[in-house]
Amino acid sequence: MNPLVSILIPAYNSQEWIAETIDSALKQTWANKEIIIVDDGSKDQTLEIAKRYEPQGVRVVSQPNQGAAVARNTAFALAKGDYIQWLDADDVLDPHKIEYQIQALEGVSKRTLLSGAWGLYIYRQSKARFTPSLLWEDLTPADWLTRKMAHNLHMQTDNWLVSRELTEAAGPWDARLFRDNDGEYFCRVILAADKIKFVPGAKSYYRNAGFKSISYIAGSNKKLESLFISMKLHIQYLRSLEDSERTRAACVTYINNWLHEFYPYRLDIAGQLKDVATQLGGKGEDPRLSWKYNWLVQLFGWGVGRKAQLMLPKLKGSLIIAWDKTMMQLEKPASHPGT
Repeated sequence: MNPLVSILIPAYNSQEWIAETIDSALKQTWANKEIIIVDDGSKDQTLEIAKRYEPQGVRVVSQPNQGAAVARNTAFALAKGDYIQWLDADDVLDPHKIEYQIQALEGVSKRTLLSGAWGLYIYRQSKARFTPSLLWEDLTPADWLTRKMAHNLHMQTDNWLVSRELTEAAGPWDARLFRDNDGEYFCRVILAADKIKFVPGAKSYYRNAGFKSISYIAGSNKKLESLFISMKLHIQYLRSLEDSERTRAACVTYINNWLHEFYPYRLDIAGQLKDVATQLGGKGEDPRLSWKYNWLVQLFGWGVGRKAQLMLPKLKGSLIIAWDKTMMQLEKPASHPGT
């Protein structure tokens, strides 16, 4: 068995990371591969950097900015592979990632979805933290989605290896979604799968891009509306697989885990989610702020306390990211003239 694997990379304003990402794709020990990059109207040097790899067989196309979902759909339309490896433009694959997952295909159907281990890092890949979760197992689709929603877990986009048959069955990425388009998309892939097979040696590295990341919400109306759509679809998808007491309870927990994102910005959406929780036999719980912010709530109200809760982690995160970048630069081998 020697399937062609298409490594598909959507990119937007990723000049700081894109070379490392492409290098990791080229270094895959699985030789039968193609690499396609879709630049989604970047305003920095992303496209120019990507084009430097064209002599190595990397295909680079560009389009006006339309969002990550459309860029991924463009990439898949160009792909010829039997299997699809999605790769975000700031993440990295272990050299053996695809090879190990291909080896795991023996004895399984083309409807089997392959997952792998992922580690979180910022600049220094050697410091990546691989933290096993309840999703790091062989699971049925219903069990996988129930665990995800009941325990607030996820698998990152790069973890998966998806057959063309599964990819086509799932349908295109939803261009309406600006936040959590990957979570919603892979729910549909899982719906179409017969099972999920976890391959522990198939590693990918998920970069914490901080507050530049699409996953950071911070009251963005566009992102909140997208998250709301994705949440409703998550609930619909799980209940289509299994509508039971345990799945309804998982849906209520899922709502309460994310309800705080809508406060104080979109109380209308929060109200709708509370109604859904009631229909599921549970209760939507008003979010509570940590004791650290109580004095702000008492003096200025809940909205000010909530904004402080968002801003302080942002400041802390920015300092951590700056520190890791500095340490990476200090750890780089010194260059010497003439060497």
